[in-house]
Amino acid sequence: MTFTPESILLIGGILLFVSILVSKTGYRFGVPTLLLFLIVGMFFGSDGLGLEFHDADEAQFIGMISLSIILFTGGMDTNFKEIRPVLGPGILLSTAGVALTTLFTGLFIHFVLNFFSKGNIEHSFAISMLTAATMSSTDSASVFNILRTQRMNLKHNLRPMLELESGSNDPMAYMLTIVLIQLIQSSGMSGWEIGGMLLIQFVMGGFIGFTLGQLTVRLINRIRLANSSLYTILLLSSIFLIFTLTTFAKGNGYLAVYIAGMVVGNSRIVNKREISTFLDGMTWLFQIIMFLTLGLLVNPHEMLDIAIPAILIGVFMMIFARPLSVFISLLPFKQITFRSRVFVSWVGLRGAVPIIFATYPLVAEIQGARIIFNIVFFITILSLVIQGSSISFLARKLHLDEPLKEEHNHYGIEIPEEVGTQLKAIILTEEMLIHGNCLKDMKLPNGMLVMLIKRQDEFIVPNGTLELNVDDELLVISK
Repeated sequence: MTFTPESILLIGGILLFVSILVSKTGYRFGVPTLLLFLIVGMFFGSDGLGLEFHDADEAQFIGMISLSIILFTGGMDTNFKEIRPVLGPGILLSTAGVALTTLFTGLFIHFVLNFFSKGNIEHSFAISMLTAATMSSTDSASVFNILRTQRMNLKHNLRPMLELESGSNDPMAYMLTIVLIQLIQSSGMSGWEIGGMLLIQFVMGGFIGFTLGQLTVRLINRIRLANSSLYTILLLSSIFLIFTLTTFAKGNGYLAVYIAGMVVGNSRIVNKREISTFLDGMTWLFQIIMFLTLGLLVNPHEMLDIAIPAILIGVFMMIFARPLSVFISLLPFKQITFRSRVFVSWVGLRGAVPIIFATYPLVAEIQGARIIFNIVFFITILSLVIQGSSISFLARKLHLDEPLKEEHNHYGIEIPEEVGTQLKAIILTEEMLIHGNCLKDMKLPNGMLVMLIKRQDEFIVPNGTLELNVDDELLVISK
């Protein structure tokens, strides 16, 4: 079937529209939103309504663009002050934890696949390890999405630790995947070659990401564009430049964009709020596109052949490989409680990233690549259904959850960061009005000014003689 530009736009619009409507179900029943996007893609695909899409190269390219934006945005949202107390555990989970998960899962996959093949197909140890490597990382898009859409806050700094791990462990899984593909294609690599490749990927990725992140901050602050909307486009182009230049330098592009995002996010830049809002929208758009594309790529009927081994592997990862990797990685940190370790073990969500990494063996034409892809896809759905829908429940059972602090800002007013002031909403109590119920009677600190008052559904421009009531909400600007 030949598609015209108009029909492509029509199909794309329908897919996006249906995905957003269906996502409302996720909020109501606790189903991960991204899983629903994946299901929509499968519904419209070859085994559903018959939309044919089988190009692994194009899916990989879409995933590469999407992950660059998602990881950069995740880096921008990562606050240095919040992650500093959990920097050690987060880094060990995103490196040693991924490697251990790959090892334990790879050993189990080697046993399971050779057992179910009954000698018809020989699944080498390297192929088994490659399968495990593609799905060894915790998916950042899934973790960020669930923690934020379910408005979940966690005790003991668990939320920043989980977001740091999920945002920074994709590079390790990517490197293991690429190294194992090269190992299979070259019929053997020495330990020194593997170690050197991993070292170059880490060093170049970290160095280029940090350096270009700093250059991006200076460029945005000094270029002085006439149209403020162009700053967002400038930053978007910087993301792609950082990823590609790092890749050309044999470094890890995913690590580079994540580190660059942290540098930009923790620096003062012009129009930062507008840029963050733009990137949030782009992140959602590319998450939807990425999951839809991967849903279209799979042939659901092929997964029936690998359903039983995939279930066994998926359950093994959830209850053994991931927990064991977490407990070993966190051994040096005695301050992390047992309940916290159990919870971190369960938040080992698989998502779009493992499926994208599973396209690399397809593109490289590795023997058994289609089986690898189908197993990873099946386990991803299993993980999102079982783990994704039970995270909030487990947090409550382990007494690790706590409500998010409400941000009382109903005014739509934003102050540029470079001004050096901030907006704060204050809800009046009886104690605050003990010296009088007029604004002039309130003893506000120097440098603080009340801009607006919200009283139920009414907004009031204040003056000194205005009588205040308990539960009035003051919008205050301060240094």
